[in-house]
Amino acid sequence: MRAAVLVEPGRIVVEERPVPQPGPGDVLVRVASVGVCGSDAHYYREGRIGEFVVEAPLVLGHEASGTVVAVGDGVSAERLGQRVSIEPQRPDPGSIETRRGDYNLCPHMQFYATPPVDGALCDYVTIGAHFAHPVPDGVSDDAAALCEPLSVGIAAVRKARVTAGSSVLVTGAGPVGIVTIQVARAFGAVDIVVTDLDERRREIARSFGATATLDPRSDDMSAVQVDSYIDASGASAAVDAGIRAVRPGGTVVLVGSGSESMRLPVQVIQNRELFLTGVFRYANTWPTALSLLTSGRVDLDTMITARFPLENVVDALESDRVPGSMKAVVQVAPTVEEHHGTQ
Repeated sequence: MRAAVLVEPGRIVVEERPVPQPGPGDVLVRVASVGVCGSDAHYYREGRIGEFVVEAPLVLGHEASGTVVAVGDGVSAERLGQRVSIEPQRPDPGSIETRRGDYNLCPHMQFYATPPVDGALCDYVTIGAHFAHPVPDGVSDDAAALCEPLSVGIAAVRKARVTAGSSVLVTGAGPVGIVTIQVARAFGAVDIVVTDLDERRREIARSFGATATLDPRSDDMSAVQVDSYIDASGASAAVDAGIRAVRPGGTVVLVGSGSESMRLPVQVIQNRELFLTGVFRYANTWPTALSLLTSGRVDLDTMITARFPLENVVDALESDRVPGSMKAVVQVAPTVEEHHGTQ
């Protein structure tokens, strides 16, 4: 099979590798689409993200969909031919975190495209059968792949305790910010304020359900008062301003990956008794993600601004530098009706 392999920072080689075999409880998936995440681009350019360091050749890509083409022992042959969205996680079933339901926090996690575990920018991958979620008709391969970032948004909105009538501030209108806006709206938020430095992204945020958008460089944030705040930027200035915008007893959820440490307005957090937490991946989100897609409450296809074949994976990884870019997808095995290799 073909595999796009990061051999060193800034260099990817498409090479031939053996097709993996599904072990007990696994399925073999013919990959259809793979979304490009900011973490993929970071590994490509820098070779590391914090404590995760690429020390050997690595296949990137963790946002993936495809079709089940083989099953391992203990998996029903009825799974063959199913279109699936891949939840790219292999937690240790015996860890304390997994047993209590927080399997995303498992210290022994094997996660696609996190060194040393290979990802999905290749023709075939294996995954535990329970983490290959059947995709309903009407959901595209691209959207099925983007259930992964959608799951980040679902995890964030759940932690933010968003419900009917809530008001929410989201800082950062990149892909995760845009899915978070859509999920917050679907969960019943009536006021969704979004900040971003880029005017085009603020326009996109409004088109996906933001009720107000602000440029933090020029607009007054002091008048913003919300029930919950979700950071999708990782910028320390945004986090400081966002925390100050939360009403007493409200919730702050940090999603964006920025500096390893930053200054926080601790007295504001204490005096308002704010709940502050983070989001690390997700757990038990795929059923909700697929329901939001099939009901039309969330639109992922419209977020895609560029599609590439596997051979052009470097262009896909660099596409975040193209003005107006929102989300790129690598179509490893595109369906006939989909256009690919275009921007």
